[in-house]
Order: sequence, then C-alpha cells, then structure tokens
Amino acid sequence: MLPESVAENSTAAAIAQRLPDAIVDAKMAIDGPVLTIAAKEILPACGLLKQSLGFERISAITGVDWWPGVPRFELVYFLHSLRHNARLRLIVRLEEDQPVDSVCAVWRGANWYEREVFDLFGVHFRNHPNLERILMPADWEGYPLRKDYPVHGHRYSYQDE
Repeated sequence: MLPESVAENSTAAAIAQRLPDAIVDAKMAIDGPVLTIAAKEILPACGLLKQSLGFERISAITGVDWWPGVPRFELVYFLHSLRHNARLRLIVRLEEDQPVDSVCAVWRGANWYEREVFDLFGVHFRNHPNLERILMPADWEGYPLRKDYPVHGHRYSYQDE
C-alpha cells in the first residue's frame, strides 16, 4: 500500500495497480515521487513506465554504496516524461553480489549509465549488451567508488610507460 502522500500521484498509483509487488517503499520529494522498486521487478516497472505512462527518457543511473550497511548498494534511476513534464526517481536496493536486470531493452540510453555503475561500483547488470569497463582501464582491479576502496587507490607503476 502506498503512503498517503504518494497515493495521489497517478504514476505511482498505476504501478501499484498493475505491478502490485513492485513498489517496496515510496515517498514524495520536491521534484516528484521516489519509488523503491523490488530488484526483480525493475524491468517490468520500467517497461510499464515507458510504454504506458510516458516516461520516454532516462536521464541517469547512479549508485550509492552504504557499506557496511545491508543491503550494500542502491541504484537510482532518474526518469523524465517530456509529454507530462514529470520526473520520477526509482531506487533498487542490492546486496553486494546481487545482479539486477539491465534496462537497456527499455531505454537504449541506459547502456553507458549501467556500464559506468558497473565500472565504478561493481554492480552486474543481467542481459546488458556490452558490460565492460568504460572509465577505468580494462585490467583495473577493484571499484573506485566503493567505500571500502583504498583512500589513495591502489599503487600503480608508470615506469614502463
């Protein structure tokens, strides 16, 4: 059941009605609703948002590391409906080694955002068309935006270059 502050939002109400197990938590923020979505429901929820509810644009995907908290990661999806002039944030909470479905099949623009989250946090996206590092060198070890990553990074020798 949606909190009263969010229940009046037509987008949140439509998701709750069509995908009853999708919304785990919800709140209203200054820029619109923030819906926490069950990890297994992210692909159907995003498909519904694009195809039926007019969220034709994904603005960004980013990660948050809550280490040493559990679940460790949050993925934050920033969605935009140009038609309705509306914004929506989706949050998915993940354990450290828990993969999540890629939303590239819904929005092609999610490709590089997911690669960036993979590269910097180590979150794996199932069925991603090209999940490889995008910012760090291909042979880089570790994920620099994790809170347990060494503060000064790993020692790297530039002598051979």
